[in-house]
Amino acid sequence: MQKPELKLSVFSDYICPFCYIGHHRIQQLKQQYELKINWCLLEIHPETPAEGMSTSELDYNDQQWQDIVATLNNLIDTEQLAFKHEHQFTTNSHQALLLAEACKPLGAEIFYRLHNRLFEAFFVDMLNIGEPKVLRQIAHECAVPDETVEAALKPDSEFEKHLALYLQYAQQAQITGVPTTIIGSEKLAGVASLSSLQKAAEKSLGNSAS
Repeated sequence: MQKPELKLSVFSDYICPFCYIGHHRIQQLKQQYELKINWCLLEIHPETPAEGMSTSELDYNDQQWQDIVATLNNLIDTEQLAFKHEHQFTTNSHQALLLAEACKPLGAEIFYRLHNRLFEAFFVDMLNIGEPKVLRQIAHECAVPDETVEAALKPDSEFEKHLALYLQYAQQAQITGVPTTIIGSEKLAGVASLSSLQKAAEKSLGNSAS
């Protein structure tokens, strides 16, 4: 039996652990729907240097950070995802986003291979995906053509305009953080529960059929 097609937009960044979890939640919808996802790649910490820095240097007070870590650890354990709980490092994601965007025209297989690997490289292997040499190695692992990599990572890459359009879309849609998932008229901020995603999907497909 053919699954109904479900279109959704997801605002996400590869250095956001909640986006890593949100991605896996969304994938669970594949059991019911043929997913057509518009990955809107947003850089959440452009001020972070490519060489990376400790998460302790982010603009959170101690209580805010403790709350974030507690929520994150609970979600990671619930989803049973591979994740280095001692991960206390962040980096600049701009070039990783450009690389992912450049892979979209190559088709879903290569894009998702890279997409999954970027999350895994950062949150499981604790690699610095802000470094071009690391991104080139990841791209090689994922069979991304060299010319695609160089087009993505060169100065003034043509894919910069794509990221600018995602930022404009986010501003117009009043997106205040990642992950945020838009399904039809529903805007789900944060790591949406599977039930919330399913309800939004049912509502969207019900409206499109009427």
